[in-house]
Amino acid sequence: MSPDPDATRSAILSAARRWIGTPYRHQGCRRGVGCDCLGLIAGIWGEVYGAIPAYDRTYSADWAESAGRGEPLLAACRARCAAMSLQTMRPGDLLVFRFTPLVAAKHLAILTGAQTMIHARERHAVCETALTAWWRRRIAGVFAFPPIDGNQ
Repeated sequence: MSPDPDATRSAILSAARRWIGTPYRHQGCRRGVGCDCLGLIAGIWGEVYGAIPAYDRTYSADWAESAGRGEPLLAACRARCAAMSLQTMRPGDLLVFRFTPLVAAKHLAILTGAQTMIHARERHAVCETALTAWWRRRIAGVFAFPPIDGNQ
């Protein structure tokens, strides 16, 4: 029997909602204590798959503005998740944002509905907010989390 993608999306959404209200903390990844957008996704991953994936937690707040860094966030998403299109994205998918053209993508969120997402933003606690036209224009990638099957 193959893994159920809807069960994975449901587990991701349930975990993401448990993080709502977690304060923003650069490089943090602890629910209720503090996280940034990468820590939020790492923490959700840990809750759903049983372990937080290895990643560099010593990044600076402006790391993506540095020239020659490539696309580390998009590369990590491609290595662990399945790329989706904007037209096929569904609640429970991972959104990656690029704030400025020609600069690496540097923000992550979980799609929760057709027009909503959960994310951690500087100076804000983790929240569910509108996926406005401003945010949509900045989507650099959409990814489906891998099926929950114990092989992550």
